[in-house]
Amino acid sequence: MRNFTEDSLLCGWVSDNFPVYTASEQHTEGEKVKNRKKEKEKLSFAATMKNSWFAMKLAAEICPSIIVHTFIMWLIGQSEWVFFDGVFMKVIVNALSEGREFKSILSFILICGAVFCVLAIYTGYVDNVVFPLKTNRLYGGIYRKLYAKAKNVELSCYEDPDFYNRYTMAMDGADEKITAIIRGMIGAVIGAAASVSVFYMMYEIDHYAMLFIISPLIGNFIFGNLKNKYDYKRYMEQAPNEKVLNYVSRMMYLPDGAKEIRLSNVFSLMRKQYGEATVNNVKVADKYAFRNAHMNFWRITFTFTVIFEGVMLYAIYRNRVTGSISLADLTIMTSLMVAMTWILIRVFENVMEVLKNGMFINNLKGFLEYEEKIPEDFDGEIPDPEFKSLEFKNVSFSYKDKEIIHSLSFRINKGETAALVGHNGAGKTTIIKLMLRLYDPDSGEILYNGKNIKTYNLKAYRDIFATTFQDFRLFGMTVGENVLMGRHYENEEELVREALKKADVLERIEKLDHGIDSVMTKEFDENGCVLSGGESQKVAVARTFIKDAPMKIFDEPSSALDPIAEYELFNSIIGEGHDHTMLFISHRLSSVKNCDKVFMLEKGTLIEEGTHKELMEQNRSYAAMYKKQAMNYLALENEEEVIA
Repeated sequence: MRNFTEDSLLCGWVSDNFPVYTASEQHTEGEKVKNRKKEKEKLSFAATMKNSWFAMKLAAEICPSIIVHTFIMWLIGQSEWVFFDGVFMKVIVNALSEGREFKSILSFILICGAVFCVLAIYTGYVDNVVFPLKTNRLYGGIYRKLYAKAKNVELSCYEDPDFYNRYTMAMDGADEKITAIIRGMIGAVIGAAASVSVFYMMYEIDHYAMLFIISPLIGNFIFGNLKNKYDYKRYMEQAPNEKVLNYVSRMMYLPDGAKEIRLSNVFSLMRKQYGEATVNNVKVADKYAFRNAHMNFWRITFTFTVIFEGVMLYAIYRNRVTGSISLADLTIMTSLMVAMTWILIRVFENVMEVLKNGMFINNLKGFLEYEEKIPEDFDGEIPDPEFKSLEFKNVSFSYKDKEIIHSLSFRINKGETAALVGHNGAGKTTIIKLMLRLYDPDSGEILYNGKNIKTYNLKAYRDIFATTFQDFRLFGMTVGENVLMGRHYENEEELVREALKKADVLERIEKLDHGIDSVMTKEFDENGCVLSGGESQKVAVARTFIKDAPMKIFDEPSSALDPIAEYELFNSIIGEGHDHTMLFISHRLSSVKNCDKVFMLEKGTLIEEGTHKELMEQNRSYAAMYKKQAMNYLALENEEEVIA
């Protein structure tokens, strides 16, 4: 299984911590070293804190009240520690030492108990009512932003495996990490203020006891921070393996590969992939096991053992050996030291929580700050809905450093029916993607009505086209909704039926229990309909028929159809050409005989152009391909028997 690294990036995040690569860039060894160095730099304290501050601002934008409530909760919690161990204990011990009346002591205790009770009711309400509601709102807001960003990035990002890695890591518990950062940052600030208060109270009793505070500083800030860095590195190294594990697990319960798994030995290959990913994860865990255990041992030793045992021995020594501290002061100092210890522990736990999650938030920050090359919300000039011409002028395009389209030029005029033909890998589908501005060319330009398509509002420009791709997808919704695809028209039901009729699948759909209201796939409905490959393709083609667009594009619309169904479908497609400009890709050249233009491609270059008749008369690549297909289809012995 391939291990995806930074070197395989097609498009990276744009942020202080992520480099950006384009499809045409060549990476030297020196550049790769620099990229790895940048990857390490993102673990720095400053970068991590910057990520954490980003998370705080994001939360404040989506749900500011969660920050307010978190602040109040921490303020109450830390104030209770300071009050109980610093004030309450001092008042009680002094009252007992001075021999005050039981009644006055009881009154003080009851008043304090009543205040604590009210605060407990408030904190219980916030924990059980306010936080669940507010966190749901925060989670919803975060994922709306993530989904909106995912929808807005260009298509090439989804064709890059490293982008998928980054995207899944950005989505992985982003909500929990942000809430952890909110709690951590606020807890650290309030805890620091509380520790200053306790520090002052202790200082009044004994100046030298403050030296013990160094211990949890070392334990948490040094050893705890190192442990968190190892945790993050382990997570990053295991991410590609987790993707494999998730993929294999998903394939085992989704219907996509169920038939192939049962009719072949592919399961053994998947099991091998799963086993290799598991072994790799174990190796990564083993790699960091000793380091984590080692750091954790020293963190616990300095955080708990040294300060608890040390302060207790020191206080007892002063009371029993030197007699320089009273039993009352010893009790108060011990209580304060316990409070100080736990406050400091919580402070540094919060700091470490912020640092740890700040590292993970790097993926979220980088994803949300990624600067799209072709943003889906790109605004620009609204194109003229009247189609006049679409032209490629010396267009070249490379994908992952491999040139797919080379210096391509052609023109389609209003009302023409054109076809792109050629062997597999000739670049036909890539041309469609460039035409729809799913990609931008490396050089040259694409013109709509004489203007570069980059100047147009992207959504308005794409609305000019109605397109069916070969790798279409039907969704877990009704047949009608699969045809409409979120668009709305008057007399929708009538239009859906008409489109399905043109695609020659209406009769099949009407036989379903609920007709066009039948739910497709069994993803959400066990009674959902499952159509054959050809029937599904016809439903996808109906999407293009129903959309009233000036230009209609069909990418291999009959690849899953038998010859008779293909013939009937192409009759409908050609019929659409009476009122629209048409472009389609077909591997069967017999279907392009009635086109106004045929563009013959080879390795991304236009080698022939003309009508079917003209190209047959030229007797070059197109004619040779047509004759071979005809011989195979008609079972002829020689090319002379082929009728053009």
